[in-house]
Amino acid sequence: MLDKYFKIKENGSTLKTEIVAGITTFMTMVYILAVNPGILGETGMDKGAVFTATALSAVIATLVMALVAKLPFALAPGMGLNAFFAFTVVLGMGYTWEFALTAVFLEGIIFLLLTAFNIRELIVNSIPLNLKHAVSVGIGLFIAFIGLKNTGLIVDNHATLVSLGNMKNPAVFVGMAGVIIIGVLLAKKVKGAILIGILASTVIGWFVGVTVIPEGFTLVSLPPSIEPIFFKFDFSQVFTLDMLIVLFTFLFVDMFDTVGTLVGVASKADMLDEQGRVPRVKQALFADSIGTFFGAILGTSTVTTYVESAAGVAEGGKTGMTALTVAIMFALSLFFAPLFMIVPAAATAPALIIVGLFMISPIKKIDLEDFTEAIPAFFTIVMMPLTYSIAEGIVFGMLSYVFLKLLTGRYKEIKPVMYLIAVLFLVKFYIA
Repeated sequence: MLDKYFKIKENGSTLKTEIVAGITTFMTMVYILAVNPGILGETGMDKGAVFTATALSAVIATLVMALVAKLPFALAPGMGLNAFFAFTVVLGMGYTWEFALTAVFLEGIIFLLLTAFNIRELIVNSIPLNLKHAVSVGIGLFIAFIGLKNTGLIVDNHATLVSLGNMKNPAVFVGMAGVIIIGVLLAKKVKGAILIGILASTVIGWFVGVTVIPEGFTLVSLPPSIEPIFFKFDFSQVFTLDMLIVLFTFLFVDMFDTVGTLVGVASKADMLDEQGRVPRVKQALFADSIGTFFGAILGTSTVTTYVESAAGVAEGGKTGMTALTVAIMFALSLFFAPLFMIVPAAATAPALIIVGLFMISPIKKIDLEDFTEAIPAFFTIVMMPLTYSIAEGIVFGMLSYVFLKLLTGRYKEIKPVMYLIAVLFLVKFYIA
């Protein structure tokens, strides 16, 4: 039944491969269950309730992706967006977390409307094919950068921006050991290499003190109640300039993070059609719209498609069965949270580094001879890791594309919607 519904064999996959891919994706993004409550908790929100809201919103959105879009992508409250929610809107601008949740709720409604009227799909399809390949490469460098940072191999350095970390740090050893283990398994064509690497790194981490099992550790626990944050909105300041700015920022970052992830991972998985379009993209965009809408009701920040989905795709995931597995894992995590929480960032980092390698392969498809194509692609690639944002990479890539095509008299190659997007990008810089 599952094979018939998801067309697993038709897509050149197997049920086992899809399940392993789903577990791999989940293991690379499960950190959000620990990180999101910590970030949103800074606003005064109940951390236990945020944990439950985070898991439930991920389940809802990923189920839609699995059962409706039938694509191997997973969703959860997004990093960056949760930081903007907590540190800019609440702690910076001085608004309540109820105000911020209201902005997220309105964002979800707007995205549902934009998706229903095919506006978001139009934006995805307007991105030139070379830039779509560049997005995949940029995401590869971006997530590899995150992985290297999570091991402590590279660290913040105000003099040189980044520098080599402390090589005596056991987390560096755990991360690099994981990369070697995964590399050996991949070379030997062992199925589930990335997942095995994550688990092996977790065990190695226990021996060197990186994997910590807390006192009173219990395998099973009931999820905390979401009552303290459920449906807690503040509509008293909906028509203020601050709400407009906050809402626009949420919309902008989520729009192009999701678009970038869908395009980049689909490009790597060879899912793009002959015109460079993502299959069933409208249904995929509905997934994050619904996730954001219900996530706000449950009490969490904006839900978006996760770039870590690339880890599952790298393991062979090609259908909605991969996403269904992720949704099931998030549902189980509600009751097995202590178990998932002991996997350290250094153990999932090797997966991100290796997937970063996989993601750069579409660079071979980019036209590097035509400078009106090569320069925008280059900006897209380098700006993602250097600005720590998928969205900003797309901004610089698309703006440079429009300007170069216009100034070289090749304006006929620019799709009409690209002009509107370019103007919106410039407006975004002005009000940011």
